[in-house]
Amino acid sequence: MNFSLVLMLLTVGTGIIWCLDRFLWRPKRLLRAKEEADRFSELNRQAIDQGEMSVIGEAQSIYQKLSAQPKWIEYTGGFFPVILFVFLLRSFLAEPFRIPSGSMLPTLHAGDFILVNKYEYGLRFPVFNFAITEGSAPKRGDIVVFKYPLDKNVDFIKRVIGLPGDEIRYVDKQLYVNGELQQTTPDGTFFDKETYTDLDQFDENLDGVKHKILENDKVPSMARPVQGHNGLNQCLYNMGDVVCKVPEGHYFMMGDNRDNSADSRFWGFVPREDIVGRAFFIWLNISDMGRIGSIQ
Repeated sequence: MNFSLVLMLLTVGTGIIWCLDRFLWRPKRLLRAKEEADRFSELNRQAIDQGEMSVIGEAQSIYQKLSAQPKWIEYTGGFFPVILFVFLLRSFLAEPFRIPSGSMLPTLHAGDFILVNKYEYGLRFPVFNFAITEGSAPKRGDIVVFKYPLDKNVDFIKRVIGLPGDEIRYVDKQLYVNGELQQTTPDGTFFDKETYTDLDQFDENLDGVKHKILENDKVPSMARPVQGHNGLNQCLYNMGDVVCKVPEGHYFMMGDNRDNSADSRFWGFVPREDIVGRAFFIWLNISDMGRIGSIQ
C-alpha cells in the first residue's frame, strides 16, 4: 500500500469537506437556525400577549439543534486539521520507518523504528516526487532511505558508499573508493540473532565517518548482477568481485552487514530523486528499549 498516496487523498478529501463546511454549509446552517429561532421567539411573544402559556427556552434549543454540525461532517472534515498536521510532518520534516531485516547490522537492528530527515536533501512533493527545494547532496557515509530501483513501491535503507563520478571496487571483501582502500580494524565478533551466526566485526572509516561493519568469513564475496540491474554497462563483475563507475546523479549503496545485504553490488545505482531522506534517530525498539537514540 502506498501510504503517502492514501494520506494525501485523505488530506485533500477531508480538506474539501472542511472548507465547504467552514465557508458554505456552516454559514447557511447558522442563518437558518437564527431565522427559525427568531420566528419561534416571535410566536412565543404573541402567545404571551394573548395570555397563552409560553414555552421558555425553546428558541435557544431550536437554534442549537439547527446550527449543530452533522455527524458525517464531524467525522470527516472534523479530522482535517489532525490529518493535515500528520501529512505536513511526515512529508516535509520527519518520516517514520521500521527496519525489516538485518542488512544494516550492527548499526540498525530488525525491529528498530527510525526517523528519517525529509528536508536535509531538499523537499520533494509526496507522491508526485517533484523537487520543491534543492537541499544539500547526500554525503559518503550517510545512512539513507530510498526507493528500491527495481520496485519503487518498496523502501530500502543502506549506507552511501559511492558519490556521482566515483569508482567503487569491492574485491576480496575489500572496499576501494577511487582507488583508495577504506581501512578497517578488527573489533571482535557480533552474534547475528537472525541467522544464529557469529560474524566478524570491524571498525570502518569512510571519509571520516566511523562505523562498524560485519563480515562472514564462511561466505565468499558474492557480488553479481540481478535481472533488472540499472547500471550494468557501468560495472564489471569477476568471480564475485565488482568494479563500478557511479553515473552522474546516482549513488552507490551498501549495507553494513556486508555478506547479508542486497545492495548496489547486485542491482545497481540509486537516482538522486529516489532518495527519501537521511536516517538520524531510533525512536523505538520494543524488544530492546536501550537502542533508542541517535544513529551513528
